[in-house]
Amino acid sequence: MFERAILTTPSGKLAVAALVLAAGVSHATSPARAASDDQKALVEKSAALVPGGPWAAGDQRGMANTIGAGTWMRCAGHMMAAGAKSYELSHVRSNTMPASPFGRPLSFTYTPSISLPGTRHVFNGEQVNGGEPGAQGTQMDALGHFAYYDKAWDGKGDAPLDGAHYYGGHSQKDVKPTPDSPLLKLGIENVPPIVTSAVLLDAKGHMGKGETLTPGTLVTKADIEAMLKAQGLDWRGILPGDVVYIYTGWGDNWADPDTSKTYYTKGPGLAIDAAEYLAERKVVLIALDNPFTDPVADGQLQQKTMPPQGMDQGLPFYIHHYNLAVAGIHQIQNANLGALAKDKVWTSCTMILPLREKGHAGSPVRPVAIGAPGQ
Repeated sequence: MFERAILTTPSGKLAVAALVLAAGVSHATSPARAASDDQKALVEKSAALVPGGPWAAGDQRGMANTIGAGTWMRCAGHMMAAGAKSYELSHVRSNTMPASPFGRPLSFTYTPSISLPGTRHVFNGEQVNGGEPGAQGTQMDALGHFAYYDKAWDGKGDAPLDGAHYYGGHSQKDVKPTPDSPLLKLGIENVPPIVTSAVLLDAKGHMGKGETLTPGTLVTKADIEAMLKAQGLDWRGILPGDVVYIYTGWGDNWADPDTSKTYYTKGPGLAIDAAEYLAERKVVLIALDNPFTDPVADGQLQQKTMPPQGMDQGLPFYIHHYNLAVAGIHQIQNANLGALAKDKVWTSCTMILPLREKGHAGSPVRPVAIGAPGQ
């Protein structure tokens, strides 16, 4: 009754701490068993507080609509866990980091120190000379980043952009009516602060037996279910509003300065049935430690080999298409997941805040995770 009363008060945010603390005093068995029981209780209580859709016509948030009291409640449990640590899930950005071939490389200039006469101040700064900040480094895609046609364009004449379809039933004229227009709908500024529970799946450890997954390798639905079981998460599964991090080991190839120039040429990625499986579970965001989220075979970008998932639908980057333009699931590329996987932080509270840049198709992002090692 006490918990129910707090949940219905105007200051309902107190419910998160109250429920966590209430669970935390019920240690009648061993600490490990008690922690597991507490987690299950918290997950069960949160379920009714996570919206399940459907969302309103013309929606611009996608699965980010699930974020709220229920996901914050699950987050609180991880933040209050004994031994919890904070993990950086992004790479440092610089002029010499690996650069995406799909966006102009970043170019920073570091300006001279400036002094003002009559003051004791010295100012330092820098500027971006060019490049595409939202498409380089650890970055997040807006839903308006991808659209699709009903059938493949044959490459003749002008592209039939007027026939493009975007998430939420939006058309090209709704989203980007002129070539120099920002995104009028589905831009990155529509993403709310993502504060929720996260699940880390260790594909390098489970599928690769400790070795980095090879380029073009598909992480399938069956792989996800097997990893959940192997990591002791089958009781929980993937919950609505979760962020799913998948560690393939490809991110271990990130090097700055990037002298080999191979990181952005290929990589393992998500299979179609895995994307559909995660969408059914209403995840808010998927992040891999790879450049594309999609699997990219060696030589694919040079059109020497076929995409691992084929071209029968005219969608070589099917995962981008499905997540962004169909399911409304956001993506992060180049997540830095090595430390999280090393400490076996299979579940955590994650916080993801993209820049609120009006009309942008993506944003640099600094995701963090807070969780207890070995749990």
